[in-house]
Amino acid sequence: MSLLIVKNLEVAYQLRKSSLKAIDDVSFTLEKGEYFGIVGESGSGKTTLARAILRLLPKNGTIANGQIILNGRDITHWSDKQLRDVRWQEMSFIPQSAMNALDPVVRIGDQILESIQTHESVSKDEGYRRAGELFRLVGLDPNRLKDYPHQFSGGMRQRVLIAMSLSLNPDLIVADEPTTALDVIVKDQILDNIDRIQKQLQKSLLLVTHDISVVAENCDKTIVMYAGKVVEYAATEPLLQRPYHPYTLGLKNAFPRIKGPKQDLISIPGSPPDLTNPPSGCRFHPRCPFAQQQCIEEEPAIVEVEPDHYSACHFPELASVFREQATDRKLWAQSNTKNIGSESGNKHDNGVVHQKDVG
Repeated sequence: MSLLIVKNLEVAYQLRKSSLKAIDDVSFTLEKGEYFGIVGESGSGKTTLARAILRLLPKNGTIANGQIILNGRDITHWSDKQLRDVRWQEMSFIPQSAMNALDPVVRIGDQILESIQTHESVSKDEGYRRAGELFRLVGLDPNRLKDYPHQFSGGMRQRVLIAMSLSLNPDLIVADEPTTALDVIVKDQILDNIDRIQKQLQKSLLLVTHDISVVAENCDKTIVMYAGKVVEYAATEPLLQRPYHPYTLGLKNAFPRIKGPKQDLISIPGSPPDLTNPPSGCRFHPRCPFAQQQCIEEEPAIVEVEPDHYSACHFPELASVFREQATDRKLWAQSNTKNIGSESGNKHDNGVVHQKDVG
């Protein structure tokens, strides 16, 4: 039985004068012991998806459709009382802002103790003993349990949150940008720490990040999100070696490589769309160098393009051509200036595959 199944999930936010669908028809499965990545730009819906799974949406956020199935039970519409028995014991959360997540006037050990005693009847001594074991696991000195959050560095506070997430031995840990605001060295240490614990304890981990290099290094499977939708979903290695969606190609262009010849990074022009008024057809088409008239008029379905590899692009048969052309900086620059909304939908003659070439 799969640990987590998300089916056709939709999440909407009610704004003052309008509403928007932040998550639109998202489906995926996470198995026990898997390290699973969710990657995309800011505004792609990553954090909303994570918080929907945890049932921690803000007051103006609602699950409009779909199912969240944890350990065989549909928790989509469970009450807060029902969810108390699930949170921390079956799924826990590592937020992105360690300082804001910790109570500044309560000792660290007491905060971990509270998370344990809320769900289990244990003495203070036993709770502190377990907290000390968790500190050792994440590389912190148990003698620091009586310190306050301000006495820890940013990286140490993040380790504290990792320890808290493990306090009740949950099946699933959801980590939302756990290295935000940390320098490169500390970021690498935290990710190594998470990876080591995940493998050592065989936990299922859902990692939310904007950095495709992080999922490349750590995750077994990855979903790529854009404007509230999943545009590609596969095991991480084939997804990055043979991407099918132009957005995934753009993300690959935008992160540095250690191996191979030096080359400047290529950014994706433009910005993610306003979800109160999303574009017609494929939501990526205004920024896509390969967009055709069909992309403007029809929303692509997400289909299996290889075994267990899914993509939402109208032209999967042209993926090899797209991969070859996607390293051309001029191509992406032109995609920001083309008249994509013209009646004909034709692109400038820039060497890109045209609609007539699709066959």
